[in-house]
Amino acid sequence: MATVLYNIFNLKALDSTKSAAVLIFILVMAGLLILQRFTRKMFKEKQMEYERVKLAYKEKNKLLKDIFTSKNVKYPPKSIFIRVFKEEGILELWSSSKDKPYTLVKSYPVSKSSGVLGPKRKEGDKQVPEGFYFIDYFNPLSKYYLSLSINYPNESDMILGYRENPGGDIFIHGGSSTIGCIPINDDGIKELYIAAVEAVSQGQDRIEVHIFPKIMDDIGFRELQERHKDDAELLYFWENIKAGYDAFESTKTLPVINIGRDGRYIINIKKL
Repeated sequence: MATVLYNIFNLKALDSTKSAAVLIFILVMAGLLILQRFTRKMFKEKQMEYERVKLAYKEKNKLLKDIFTSKNVKYPPKSIFIRVFKEEGILELWSSSKDKPYTLVKSYPVSKSSGVLGPKRKEGDKQVPEGFYFIDYFNPLSKYYLSLSINYPNESDMILGYRENPGGDIFIHGGSSTIGCIPINDDGIKELYIAAVEAVSQGQDRIEVHIFPKIMDDIGFRELQERHKDDAELLYFWENIKAGYDAFESTKTLPVINIGRDGRYIINIKKL
C-alpha cells in the first residue's frame, strides 16, 4: 500500500493509464473502508435500539470493562474468542488485541446440558455440536433473553452428519433450559452479548466458537479414549478436533482451520 501511495504522488514513476488505474483502486479501497466502519457503527447503534441490549449495557458494561482491565486486556475488545467444554459445563471468554496472544477473561458456567458427549449429527438428537464454528447471528429478542447463533451445521457437519436433516438453530443464550444449545443464564449472556457487540463494532469480522466434549489435554483425552474405546469413529473425530485444541493451547492464537472433502478439519497453527 505504501508503494502504491508513493507512485500515486510521483507521476513520473507511472504512465497516465497506470496512474489512473491505481488512483481508482485507492479510492475504491478507501470507500470500502469508510463503508465498513460506518456499517460497524450502525451495527452497534441498531443493537442499542433493543431494550434488553440497552439494559445489558446499563447493568454490565462497567463491570465487563473492570473484568477486562483486571486481566490487562483492552476494552472495548478488538477480538474475542469463545471456547466451550461440554463435560465440565464451562464457556470461556477470551480476548486479544491485534496480533497478540489471547487472554482468558472469564469463565461462565453452562447452566443446563442435553445429550451425551459426541458431535451433533441430525435433527432431534438433542446433541450440542462439537467442532469449530463462528457466531453468525445476534438475536436481541430471544425467548432466552439474548442469544448468539453459531453456524451449525458447518461443512464438516454436512459431510459427516445426516445430510437430509442435520438440524440447526444452535444458540448460546440466557436462561437455564435447553435442548442442544448452550445456556449461560441471563447474567452471563448479558456480558457475553455486549462483549460480542463491542468486538464487532471495533472491527472483528468473525467471532470463533470452539466446542469440545471436555478439556482435551492429554489427561482428558486419555479419559475419553478409555471410556469410548469401542467407538473408533468417535475417537477418530475427537482426535481430529484435539489438534485444534492443542494448536490454540500451544500458542494462544487461533489456528487457521479448513475442512477437507472427507469432513475432517485441517488445522494450521498461526504464527504471530
